[in-house]
Amino acid sequence: MAVATAAPITAMTGNLPIVVGQGNGVGAPAAYIVATVVLTVFSIGYVAMARHITAAGAFYGYVSHGLGRVAGMASGLLALLAYIVFEASVLGFFAYSLRGLVRAQVGVDLGWGWYALFGLVVIGVTGWFDLHLTTGVLGVALVLEVAVLGAVSVAVLCSGGGPDGIVGAAVNPLNALKGVGSSGAEAAGLGLFFAFCSWVGFESTAMYGEESRDPKRVVPRATLVSVVGVGLFYVFVSWMIVSGNGVRHAIAVAGGAVPGKDGNSLFFDPLGEHLGAWAVTVFQWLVVTGSFACAMAFHQCAARYLYAIGREGLLHPALGRTHRRYGSPHVASVVQSVIAAVLVAAFLAAGMDPYAHLYTLLALLGTMAILVVQTLCSFAVVGYFHVRGRHPETAHWFRTLVAPLLGGVAMAGVVVLLVLARDAAAGAAAHTLLFRVIPYLVIGVFAGGIGLALAVRRWRPELYGRMGRIVLEDAVER
Repeated sequence: MAVATAAPITAMTGNLPIVVGQGNGVGAPAAYIVATVVLTVFSIGYVAMARHITAAGAFYGYVSHGLGRVAGMASGLLALLAYIVFEASVLGFFAYSLRGLVRAQVGVDLGWGWYALFGLVVIGVTGWFDLHLTTGVLGVALVLEVAVLGAVSVAVLCSGGGPDGIVGAAVNPLNALKGVGSSGAEAAGLGLFFAFCSWVGFESTAMYGEESRDPKRVVPRATLVSVVGVGLFYVFVSWMIVSGNGVRHAIAVAGGAVPGKDGNSLFFDPLGEHLGAWAVTVFQWLVVTGSFACAMAFHQCAARYLYAIGREGLLHPALGRTHRRYGSPHVASVVQSVIAAVLVAAFLAAGMDPYAHLYTLLALLGTMAILVVQTLCSFAVVGYFHVRGRHPETAHWFRTLVAPLLGGVAMAGVVVLLVLARDAAAGAAAHTLLFRVIPYLVIGVFAGGIGLALAVRRWRPELYGRMGRIVLEDAVER
């Protein structure tokens, strides 16, 4: 579920061309190395909390236990905002990709809204049933996309690379700090941000703890596998793609300087050369299924956050119900489907583009929100183990103190990179009103969470006592 949320094929085709063409150039794989190290350090403290707290709210519960209920509610609403808009965002990419593919290969051209509606309906139906149905669908999509990315990468490696061979400079960490063109540090920051952005969703492992047999063991293991395993895969794929195209050609293609080529050509050209035209066609369809799987995974994340806050009585209590037969948060899932449908319909009614506006703007909003929450979660680990003194048997000078502090500072740095690079990241959507208000939306939701928590503490003390405190003490087999 977590790896499908990170969506390797969507992350590579969507982010790698930006990292290569506008960001770090030859140092793109090195940017993924830096991101892997930083996120691994962050995960060390995160999994320490997971060994003691099992809650569908994940960040909401962790920050609440480590930094207090007020900060926990603010973080919970920010995380909820992020996962709610992520589903609609990725559905925009899915609709854009599927429409173009059907038009090119079948000759039928329908409006993108029909494709988005198709995705909404299928995701909504699967969300009603047991989580195993979703994991089965996502598992197939994930295996296929990893297989095709791995196949082209291995083919490049076995052939000795492109015109420059296997480029050793691509994995030199120092090159992650350099940018293409004359912009230098600004370009390097843009590339590093998009490298970090490729992991969004890995933290969702903790949300499924209550639905696993042994969450105290499974969640930490799944988190580290998601971070380190995905990171090594990203480094290898990006290294081979840069090597297979050659450094200058890769930068030119990714930067749009080669007529008739775009970012996807970074993958299509090596695929066609080493595996044949059929592989390019398969790859194009896997981009569609990969984005669909990503939207489905984010739907599950949002539903569990709605469920976690609903069962505490902070939203309508019906959100806190689970299906008698399937054990799924079915009411929260339906509500999330309705919200996603409203968001998609709003962009459609405004005549906006599914990729340039729906996907890009909501992805920026969600990413900014979730990065702020990840930063707070790092400091919550320190608060939980060392300020509040919980579980001294687990407290450790590195795992629960130094690593979370380093991770928190690094994650705060990524937020700064996003703020500095947001104009370039938004592209054609940078002139819209929604783009300009994104930082204020994040600040407003966070402040609203603080205000809500303080109001509940003042007028509903019994409800305040439950905020962020409903956890699963003993996992049961489901």
